[in-house]
Amino acid sequence: MAKNRSILAFVVIMVVFLLVGGGLTLYVLPELARVDETVSNNEINNNEINSDNNNSNNNDNSPEPEVLQPDNEEELARHPALEKDLVEIIEGVAPAVVKITTLREQVGYDFFMRQFRQEVPGEGSGVVFDEEGYILTNNHVVEGASEISVVFPGENEREFTGEVIGGDPVTDLAIVKIEPEGEIPTAPLGDSDKLRAGEVAIAIGNPFGLSNSVTVGVISALGRSIPLQEGTELTNFIQTDAAINPGNSGGALINGRGEVIGINTAIIRGAQGIGFAIPINDAKEIACELQEHGYIERPWLGIMGGTLNPAIVREYDLPVDKGVLIVEVMENSPAYQADLRPDDIITEVNGEPLHSIEELIQDIQKRELDEELSLTIYRDQEQITVDVQLEPRPQD
Repeated sequence: MAKNRSILAFVVIMVVFLLVGGGLTLYVLPELARVDETVSNNEINNNEINSDNNNSNNNDNSPEPEVLQPDNEEELARHPALEKDLVEIIEGVAPAVVKITTLREQVGYDFFMRQFRQEVPGEGSGVVFDEEGYILTNNHVVEGASEISVVFPGENEREFTGEVIGGDPVTDLAIVKIEPEGEIPTAPLGDSDKLRAGEVAIAIGNPFGLSNSVTVGVISALGRSIPLQEGTELTNFIQTDAAINPGNSGGALINGRGEVIGINTAIIRGAQGIGFAIPINDAKEIACELQEHGYIERPWLGIMGGTLNPAIVREYDLPVDKGVLIVEVMENSPAYQADLRPDDIITEVNGEPLHSIEELIQDIQKRELDEELSLTIYRDQEQITVDVQLEPRPQD
């Protein structure tokens, strides 16, 4: 028992906790200064001649500087910042990035332990993606709000009452609906599957209530995983160094073509230049289901755990070096009903080797809600097989 508790404590430090089945259906150029396309080779040659005239005794035979200009459409397509002015790109999307203000009722107690209620304001951002008034935002921006207002930017701000038609705390996405009067701007949605690290990333939102603030950076990395809440982790995040601050949540991350490629969601507190956005392709899928049903149904196994690593295997002389170590089994979950236990090591799913917790998440997500899985388990140095029937994840 002492050894088991040591393993548990060690794993808590070494692995990221997550609730399997709780992931997604599951924030350029290296420099943003673009080449001045108005400079010609003749102008450069003239400058060189003038320089030579001033230095007639200089016999430097070094090659002439090369003008970095794209010479074909394929090059332009790879570096769209050369094709469009950054200001025009931003102006094309910014009108569709709205400010979302909320009021939440909060219960408190005074010095004499008498209960009182007060309304607490909140702010975030949203992206209008449908002319009927549908807006993508983060679930944490609107969850539990008693009042929601949507404000369109501009000299003549327009304000509408919003209503949450669906939210998903697991992916941290929600849909807010307004009843527009006249035409409203919408943002074009891009294809996040085509992103590459190093591309232009532009974040638009309302940090600290400062409407339509713009920051520019690059796509720092793709496929990041971060813990969202206790027992839940989001995967496949876009990481960006475009500054994201409180109030940016739910706003747009756009590319150099003026397309929304992500929904700004999270930052690492205390860090600089590390922000995260939900890929727009994942957001599209969630949005469709939220519009249709108001919630997301996904398969659920019901464990917390992490990927085995060499340090854990050596330290505790485990019988296998690859797999997922179970740290906790959620009560009344499919795993609980199948008698899975803490310290069990899952090494195979339906006969296929399992290398990481990410693989297990992806496998669960592809399954049907009532599908049965055969898990190969190592328990107390012995290999056993356990059958588990998946169930819909509880909405709470």
